[in-house]
Amino acid sequence: MKIGIFGGSFNPPHMGHLNAIQTVAKKAGLGKVHVVPAAQNPLKTPVEGPTTEQRLELTRLAFEQYGDMYFVDDQEIKRGGMSYTIDTVMNLRKTYEASDLYLVVGADKFEELAQWKDYQKLLAETNLIVTTRPGYETPESLEEMPGYLKPYVSDFDFNFIELNTGRNIQFITLRDIEISSSEVRKWLRTGKPVEKYLPLAVESYIKEHKLYRNLGDRIGDYKKFTEFCANVLFSKKGINVRAYDLTASSAPSEYTLIASGTSTRHAAAMAENIVTAVKEEYNLHPQSVEGIDEGRWVLVDYGSLIIHIFYDFVRQEYSLENLWREGKDLGFKDPYVGKPEAQ
Repeated sequence: MKIGIFGGSFNPPHMGHLNAIQTVAKKAGLGKVHVVPAAQNPLKTPVEGPTTEQRLELTRLAFEQYGDMYFVDDQEIKRGGMSYTIDTVMNLRKTYEASDLYLVVGADKFEELAQWKDYQKLLAETNLIVTTRPGYETPESLEEMPGYLKPYVSDFDFNFIELNTGRNIQFITLRDIEISSSEVRKWLRTGKPVEKYLPLAVESYIKEHKLYRNLGDRIGDYKKFTEFCANVLFSKKGINVRAYDLTASSAPSEYTLIASGTSTRHAAAMAENIVTAVKEEYNLHPQSVEGIDEGRWVLVDYGSLIIHIFYDFVRQEYSLENLWREGKDLGFKDPYVGKPEAQ
Protein backbone atom coordinates (compact mmCIF):
# COMPACT_ATOMS: atom_id res chain seq x y z
CA MET A 1 0.00 0.00 0.00
CA LYS A 2 1.23 3.48 -0.89
CA ILE A 3 1.57 5.70 2.20
CA GLY A 4 1.43 9.49 1.82
CA ILE A 5 3.14 11.98 4.15
CA PHE A 6 1.47 15.39 4.14
CA GLY A 7 3.10 17.87 6.49
CA GLY A 8 2.58 21.54 7.23
CA SER A 9 1.84 24.14 9.84
CA PHE A 10 -1.94 23.89 9.27
CA ASN A 11 -2.38 27.36 10.72
CA PRO A 12 -5.28 26.94 10.13
CA PRO A 13 -6.12 23.89 7.98
CA HIS A 14 -8.36 25.01 5.09
CA MET A 15 -10.17 23.69 2.03
CA GLY A 16 -7.06 24.16 -0.10
CA HIS A 17 -5.24 21.60 2.09
CA LEU A 18 -8.15 19.15 1.90
CA ASN A 19 -8.63 19.46 -1.84
CA ALA A 20 -4.88 19.16 -2.51
CA ILE A 21 -4.34 15.95 -0.58
CA GLN A 22 -7.54 14.33 -1.89
CA THR A 23 -6.45 15.08 -5.46
CA VAL A 24 -2.98 13.66 -4.77
CA ALA A 25 -4.38 10.55 -3.07
CA LYS A 26 -6.65 9.82 -6.02
CA LYS A 27 -4.10 10.47 -8.78
CA ALA A 28 -1.20 8.70 -7.05
CA GLY A 29 -3.27 5.83 -5.68
CA LEU A 30 -2.42 6.43 -2.02
CA GLY A 31 -4.00 3.98 0.40
CA LYS A 32 -3.31 5.96 3.58
CA VAL A 33 -2.02 9.45 4.38
CA HIS A 34 -0.16 10.57 7.49
CA VAL A 35 -1.16 14.22 8.00
CA VAL A 36 1.66 15.67 10.12
CA PRO A 37 1.29 19.10 11.78
CA ALA A 38 4.71 20.63 12.45
CA ALA A 39 5.78 21.88 15.87
CA GLN A 40 7.94 24.63 14.30
CA ASN A 41 9.08 24.85 10.69
CA PRO A 42 12.83 25.68 10.81
CA LEU A 43 12.51 27.68 7.57
CA LYS A 44 9.62 29.87 8.78
CA THR A 45 9.47 32.80 11.21
CA PRO A 46 6.93 32.09 14.00
CA VAL A 47 3.65 33.97 13.61
CA GLU A 48 0.91 34.83 16.08
CA GLY A 49 -1.79 32.21 16.37
CA PRO A 50 -3.01 29.10 18.20
CA THR A 51 -0.83 26.82 20.30
CA THR A 52 0.63 23.67 18.77
CA GLU A 53 -2.01 21.62 20.61
CA GLN A 54 -4.78 23.80 19.16
CA ARG A 55 -3.36 23.44 15.64
CA LEU A 56 -3.30 19.68 16.17
CA GLU A 57 -6.96 19.70 17.20
CA LEU A 58 -7.89 21.95 14.26
CA THR A 59 -6.17 19.48 11.92
CA ARG A 60 -8.03 16.55 13.47
CA LEU A 61 -11.34 18.38 13.05
CA ALA A 62 -10.53 19.18 9.41
CA PHE A 63 -9.80 15.57 8.46
CA GLU A 64 -12.16 13.61 10.73
CA GLN A 65 -14.93 13.60 8.11
CA TYR A 66 -12.76 11.57 5.71
CA GLY A 67 -12.39 8.49 7.88
CA ASP A 68 -9.39 6.28 8.61
CA MET A 69 -7.59 6.92 5.33
CA TYR A 70 -6.29 10.24 6.70
CA PHE A 71 -4.40 9.71 9.96
CA VAL A 72 -3.47 12.91 11.83
CA ASP A 73 0.01 12.04 13.11
CA ASP A 74 1.14 14.05 16.17
CA GLN A 75 4.75 12.83 16.25
CA GLU A 76 6.34 16.21 15.39
CA ILE A 77 4.28 18.05 18.00
CA LYS A 78 5.16 15.38 20.58
CA ARG A 79 8.85 15.74 19.76
CA GLY A 80 8.64 19.53 20.07
CA GLY A 81 11.32 21.98 18.96
CA MET A 82 12.18 22.37 15.29
CA SER A 83 10.41 19.91 13.00
CA TYR A 84 12.65 18.19 10.47
CA THR A 85 11.00 16.07 7.80
CA ILE A 86 13.84 13.54 7.77
CA ASP A 87 13.14 12.69 11.44
CA THR A 88 9.49 12.03 10.63
CA VAL A 89 10.36 9.93 7.57
CA MET A 90 12.87 7.82 9.50
CA ASN A 91 10.32 7.26 12.26
CA LEU A 92 7.81 6.03 9.66
CA ARG A 93 10.53 3.83 8.13
CA LYS A 94 10.32 1.71 11.28
CA THR A 95 6.89 0.65 10.01
CA TYR A 96 7.02 1.06 6.22
CA GLU A 97 9.43 0.30 3.40
CA ALA A 98 11.00 3.31 1.67
CA SER A 99 9.41 2.22 -1.61
CA ASP A 100 5.95 2.57 -0.01
CA LEU A 101 6.43 6.13 1.36
CA TYR A 102 5.41 9.19 -0.68
CA LEU A 103 6.28 12.63 0.71
CA VAL A 104 3.94 15.31 -0.67
CA VAL A 105 5.53 18.74 -1.19
CA GLY A 106 4.60 21.88 -3.11
CA ALA A 107 6.65 22.96 -6.12
CA ASP A 108 8.15 25.84 -4.10
CA LYS A 109 9.39 23.42 -1.42
CA PHE A 110 10.74 21.07 -4.10
CA GLU A 111 12.86 23.91 -5.50
CA GLU A 112 14.36 24.66 -2.07
CA LEU A 113 14.75 21.06 -0.88
CA ALA A 114 18.54 21.46 -0.66
CA GLN A 115 17.93 23.71 2.39
CA TRP A 116 16.26 20.86 4.25
CA LYS A 117 18.13 18.82 6.83
CA ASP A 118 19.69 15.66 5.30
CA TYR A 119 17.86 16.17 2.00
CA GLN A 120 20.18 13.61 0.36
CA LYS A 121 18.89 11.00 2.80
CA LEU A 122 15.30 12.01 2.05
CA LEU A 123 15.88 11.22 -1.62
CA ALA A 124 16.79 7.68 -0.60
CA GLU A 125 14.23 7.02 2.14
CA THR A 126 11.02 8.25 0.48
CA ASN A 127 9.52 8.97 -2.92
CA LEU A 128 8.38 12.53 -3.65
CA ILE A 129 5.07 13.79 -5.00
CA VAL A 130 5.42 17.41 -6.12
CA THR A 131 2.16 19.34 -6.37
CA THR A 132 2.05 22.06 -9.01
CA ARG A 133 -0.36 24.69 -10.29
CA PRO A 134 -1.59 25.06 -13.88
CA GLY A 135 1.15 26.78 -15.87
CA TYR A 136 4.03 25.31 -13.87
CA GLU A 137 6.64 24.00 -16.28
CA THR A 138 7.76 20.54 -15.24
CA PRO A 139 11.49 19.92 -15.85
CA GLU A 140 11.90 18.26 -19.25
CA SER A 141 15.67 17.88 -19.32
CA LEU A 142 18.54 17.45 -16.89
CA GLU A 143 19.47 21.11 -17.39
CA GLU A 144 16.04 22.19 -16.14
CA MET A 145 16.31 20.18 -12.91
CA PRO A 146 17.16 22.01 -9.66
CA GLY A 147 20.92 21.95 -9.20
CA TYR A 148 20.85 19.81 -6.05
CA LEU A 149 18.84 17.09 -7.85
CA LYS A 150 20.96 16.59 -10.98
CA PRO A 151 23.45 14.10 -9.46
CA TYR A 152 20.55 11.83 -8.42
CA VAL A 153 18.63 11.66 -11.72
CA SER A 154 18.92 8.37 -13.57
CA ASP A 155 15.98 8.76 -15.97
CA PHE A 156 13.00 11.00 -16.54
CA ASP A 157 9.84 11.06 -18.55
CA PHE A 158 6.77 13.26 -18.65
CA ASN A 159 5.94 14.23 -15.03
CA PHE A 160 8.14 11.42 -13.66
CA ILE A 161 11.79 11.29 -12.53
CA GLU A 162 13.66 8.10 -11.62
CA LEU A 163 16.44 8.61 -9.07
CA ASN A 164 19.58 6.53 -8.73
CA THR A 165 18.68 6.12 -5.04
CA GLY A 166 15.91 3.73 -6.10
CA ARG A 167 13.20 6.30 -5.39
CA ASN A 168 11.18 8.45 -7.78
CA ILE A 169 9.55 11.88 -8.10
CA GLN A 170 6.08 12.39 -9.55
CA PHE A 171 4.50 15.75 -10.48
CA ILE A 172 0.75 16.22 -9.98
CA THR A 173 -1.10 19.33 -11.14
CA LEU A 174 -3.75 20.70 -8.78
CA ARG A 175 -6.82 22.59 -9.86
CA ASP A 176 -8.20 23.51 -6.48
CA ILE A 177 -9.04 26.48 -4.29
CA GLU A 178 -6.41 29.22 -4.53
CA ILE A 179 -6.03 30.18 -0.87
CA SER A 180 -3.23 30.29 1.69
CA SER A 181 -3.27 30.00 5.47
CA SER A 182 -1.83 33.53 5.78
CA GLU A 183 -4.78 34.91 3.78
CA VAL A 184 -7.27 33.01 5.93
CA ARG A 185 -5.60 34.32 9.12
CA LYS A 186 -5.78 37.89 7.85
CA TRP A 187 -9.44 37.54 6.89
CA LEU A 188 -10.31 36.05 10.27
CA ARG A 189 -8.63 38.97 12.05
CA THR A 190 -10.47 41.55 9.94
CA GLY A 191 -13.86 39.85 10.15
CA LYS A 192 -14.02 38.93 6.47
CA PRO A 193 -16.26 35.89 5.72
CA VAL A 194 -14.27 32.67 5.42
CA GLU A 195 -17.06 30.05 5.37
CA LYS A 196 -16.20 28.65 1.94
CA TYR A 197 -12.51 28.27 2.83
CA LEU A 198 -12.82 26.44 6.18
CA PRO A 199 -14.48 23.17 7.17
CA LEU A 200 -17.43 23.93 9.47
CA ALA A 201 -15.86 22.13 12.45
CA VAL A 202 -12.66 24.17 12.06
CA GLU A 203 -14.54 27.47 11.82
CA SER A 204 -16.62 26.60 14.90
CA TYR A 205 -13.52 25.73 16.95
CA ILE A 206 -11.83 28.99 15.94
CA LYS A 207 -14.88 31.01 17.02
CA GLU A 208 -15.34 29.07 20.26
CA HIS A 209 -11.72 29.54 21.34
CA LYS A 210 -11.43 33.11 19.98
CA LEU A 211 -8.41 32.28 17.82
CA TYR A 212 -6.84 34.68 15.30
CA ARG A 213 -8.05 37.80 17.09
CA ASN A 214 -6.99 41.25 16.00
CA LEU A 215 -3.65 42.17 17.58
CA GLY A 216 -4.90 45.63 18.56
CA ASP A 217 -6.16 44.44 21.96
CA ARG A 218 -2.62 43.42 22.92
CA ILE A 219 -0.73 46.27 21.29
CA GLY A 220 -2.95 49.12 22.42
CA ASP A 221 -1.44 52.43 21.26
CA TYR A 222 -0.30 51.72 17.68
CA LYS A 223 1.48 55.05 17.32
CA LYS A 224 3.63 54.22 20.35
CA PHE A 225 4.14 50.72 18.96
CA THR A 226 5.23 52.17 15.60
CA GLU A 227 7.78 54.38 17.37
CA PHE A 228 9.07 51.36 19.32
CA CYS A 229 9.63 49.45 16.06
CA ALA A 230 11.22 52.51 14.42
CA ASN A 231 13.71 52.76 17.29
CA VAL A 232 14.65 49.10 16.78
CA LEU A 233 15.42 49.91 13.14
CA PHE A 234 17.39 53.01 14.12
CA SER A 235 19.42 50.95 16.62
CA LYS A 236 20.32 48.49 13.86
CA LYS A 237 21.48 51.25 11.51
CA GLY A 238 18.40 51.28 9.28
CA ILE A 239 18.71 53.76 6.41
CA ASN A 240 16.12 56.52 5.92
CA VAL A 241 13.64 55.17 8.47
CA ARG A 242 10.22 56.77 7.81
CA ALA A 243 6.90 56.27 9.59
CA TYR A 244 3.46 57.32 8.35
CA ASP A 245 0.07 57.74 10.00
CA LEU A 246 -2.42 56.44 7.42
CA THR A 247 -5.58 56.60 9.52
CA ALA A 248 -7.10 59.28 7.26
CA SER A 249 -6.33 57.38 4.04
CA SER A 250 -7.71 54.24 2.39
CA ALA A 251 -4.54 52.21 3.07
CA PRO A 252 -4.89 48.63 4.39
CA SER A 253 -3.17 49.56 7.69
CA GLU A 254 -3.37 52.53 10.05
CA TYR A 255 0.39 52.94 10.26
CA THR A 256 3.33 51.95 8.11
CA LEU A 257 7.06 51.94 8.66
CA ILE A 258 9.70 51.79 5.95
CA ALA A 259 13.48 51.40 6.14
CA SER A 260 16.41 50.25 4.03
CA GLY A 261 19.39 48.02 4.64
CA THR A 262 22.83 48.20 3.06
CA SER A 263 22.41 44.63 1.79
CA THR A 264 19.80 41.88 1.60
CA ARG A 265 21.38 40.31 4.67
CA HIS A 266 21.12 43.60 6.58
CA ALA A 267 17.45 43.98 5.59
CA ALA A 268 16.61 40.43 6.70
CA ALA A 269 18.54 40.90 9.97
CA MET A 270 16.57 44.07 10.78
CA ALA A 271 13.31 42.22 10.25
CA GLU A 272 14.49 39.45 12.58
CA ASN A 273 15.48 42.07 15.18
CA ILE A 274 12.00 43.62 14.99
CA VAL A 275 10.34 40.22 15.53
CA THR A 276 12.62 39.45 18.49
CA ALA A 277 12.24 42.87 20.13
CA VAL A 278 8.43 42.88 19.81
CA LYS A 279 8.24 39.35 21.22
CA GLU A 280 10.32 40.44 24.24
CA GLU A 281 8.45 43.72 24.84
CA TYR A 282 4.86 42.83 23.85
CA ASN A 283 4.95 39.00 23.97
CA LEU A 284 3.50 38.53 20.50
CA HIS A 285 4.59 37.38 17.07
CA PRO A 286 3.67 39.12 13.79
CA GLN A 287 0.60 38.06 11.83
CA SER A 288 2.86 37.20 8.90
CA VAL A 289 6.39 37.73 7.59
CA GLU A 290 7.16 37.68 3.88
CA GLY A 291 10.41 37.90 1.92
CA ILE A 292 12.80 37.32 4.80
CA ASP A 293 14.63 34.53 2.95
CA GLU A 294 15.67 36.81 0.08
CA GLY A 295 15.93 40.07 2.01
CA ARG A 296 15.15 42.27 -1.00
CA TRP A 297 11.77 43.39 0.32
CA VAL A 298 10.70 42.07 3.73
CA LEU A 299 7.15 42.70 4.95
CA VAL A 300 6.35 42.29 8.66
CA ASP A 301 2.61 42.50 9.39
CA TYR A 302 1.36 43.51 12.83
CA GLY A 303 -2.18 44.25 11.72
CA SER A 304 -2.64 48.02 12.01
CA LEU A 305 1.12 48.44 11.47
CA ILE A 306 2.84 47.03 8.40
CA ILE A 307 6.63 47.30 8.21
CA HIS A 308 8.52 47.30 4.91
CA ILE A 309 12.28 46.72 5.00
CA PHE A 310 14.21 46.88 1.74
CA TYR A 311 17.62 46.34 0.33
CA ASP A 312 18.13 50.04 -0.44
CA PHE A 313 18.55 49.56 -4.21
CA VAL A 314 15.14 47.84 -4.38
CA ARG A 315 13.48 50.59 -2.33
CA GLN A 316 14.62 53.21 -4.83
CA GLU A 317 13.24 51.06 -7.64
CA TYR A 318 9.73 50.86 -6.13
CA SER A 319 9.47 54.38 -4.57
CA LEU A 320 6.86 53.17 -2.09
CA GLU A 321 6.70 56.52 -0.31
CA ASN A 322 4.66 57.80 -3.26
CA LEU A 323 1.84 55.46 -2.20
CA TRP A 324 1.50 57.25 1.12
CA ARG A 325 1.33 60.87 0.08
CA GLU A 326 -2.05 61.13 1.80
CA GLY A 327 -0.51 59.94 5.05
CA LYS A 328 1.14 62.02 7.75
CA ASP A 329 4.90 61.65 8.15
CA LEU A 330 5.41 61.04 11.87
CA GLY A 331 8.91 62.48 11.68
CA PHE A 332 10.58 60.05 14.07
CA LYS A 333 14.24 60.91 14.72
CA ASP A 334 17.12 58.55 15.39
CA PRO A 335 17.58 58.60 19.20
CA TYR A 336 21.03 57.06 18.82
CA VAL A 337 22.63 59.87 16.80
CA GLY A 338 25.60 61.24 18.68
CA LYS A 339 25.46 58.48 21.27
CA PRO A 340 27.79 55.50 21.75
CA GLU A 341 27.42 52.55 19.39
CA ALA A 342 23.95 50.98 19.69
CA GLN A 343 23.87 47.45 21.04
